[in-house]
Amino acid sequence: MEGTSVEVRLQGDVVRRWDELYGFPLLLPTEYYSDTIFTNRITKPSVNFRTLDLNLLRVFDAVMAEGSLTRSAGVLAMTQPAVSHALKRLHDAVGEALFVRTAHGMSPTPRAQALWPQVRAALSGLQQALAPSEFDPSADEVNFRLAMVDATAVLLMPLLVRATEQQRALANFRVLPLATRDPRAMIERGEADLAVGHFPDAVAAIAAAGEETPLRHLRLYDTRYVCVMRPGHPLARGPLTLDAFCDAHHLLVSFSGRPQGFVDQALTNLGRTRRIVLTVNQFYTAGQVVTRSDLLTVLPLSFISATGNQDHLVVRELPFDLNRVRVEMVWHMRKDSDPAHRWLRGLVAAGRQDTPDQPPAAAPASAR
Repeated sequence: MEGTSVEVRLQGDVVRRWDELYGFPLLLPTEYYSDTIFTNRITKPSVNFRTLDLNLLRVFDAVMAEGSLTRSAGVLAMTQPAVSHALKRLHDAVGEALFVRTAHGMSPTPRAQALWPQVRAALSGLQQALAPSEFDPSADEVNFRLAMVDATAVLLMPLLVRATEQQRALANFRVLPLATRDPRAMIERGEADLAVGHFPDAVAAIAAAGEETPLRHLRLYDTRYVCVMRPGHPLARGPLTLDAFCDAHHLLVSFSGRPQGFVDQALTNLGRTRRIVLTVNQFYTAGQVVTRSDLLTVLPLSFISATGNQDHLVVRELPFDLNRVRVEMVWHMRKDSDPAHRWLRGLVAAGRQDTPDQPPAAAPASAR
């Protein structure tokens, strides 16, 4: 029965192939088949792993990550025709296309999306098993993808670049945008090597799961949110009251584009609301708009000093309580023993010494 797939009849004349529905062939002994349920049995060759060129999986991983044949060719140090030919060989091996050409690049099929996490985990495991146990940053070129918002990047990236220059390291960094405060799916899918930011719910879930989760985290530093406005703003003359805060016009920073944030939740708990007239997805944009308008916004205090905007903004404490901002890094356990990734985590952890309100150096039990 190797390689056998069937069609299933669903509610009348609607017929779909099982392997198209679920991404894998249905393999059952012959006695389980019934003409009233299964029809049109067909045979499709299954993948012969013994003859599969594992380099094709590297090509598949690169195209999934880059979404472009041209960029994938650059990452793999191959020509674009060679990448295209490798994809065709992989398509032939699995018996179906894994990508579809679109105006925006190579779009993965549902089968490709289902395969990618497993392929990426397998490649990472092989790399760790076969790679040298030592990592020399000045001799070994390495690429890192860091997921973080601009308020975090403006603090950490200058420190990382300075450290790599001092060590003459051959490290390349790509900062990926975060549209959520929960980076777990991004890390689990292998789309980022490290996520850095304020992830209260995600970190709580990781800590609660303990050994059951493949994710790790480490606390870096703390900061707090403050209200900012331009120096000539009418509310800049004295203390900021709750009534004045709620009556003003506001700018909201929302990575996901949601119309409300944690400030609005805190106000709701007090039975109050505010009027949001502009929503943006970057703290830097918020700071620039506020300096040229009468809008108020809420920013991390550490971000204001890091960007040099303290001379262009008036800072006021919020007239209500908000939890402090705890910035942490999150990564996958498959990277725990990777020498290059350990070097990266060391740089990031060392960088917290130059950030405000850093915690004690002891790492939590979940970070290892």
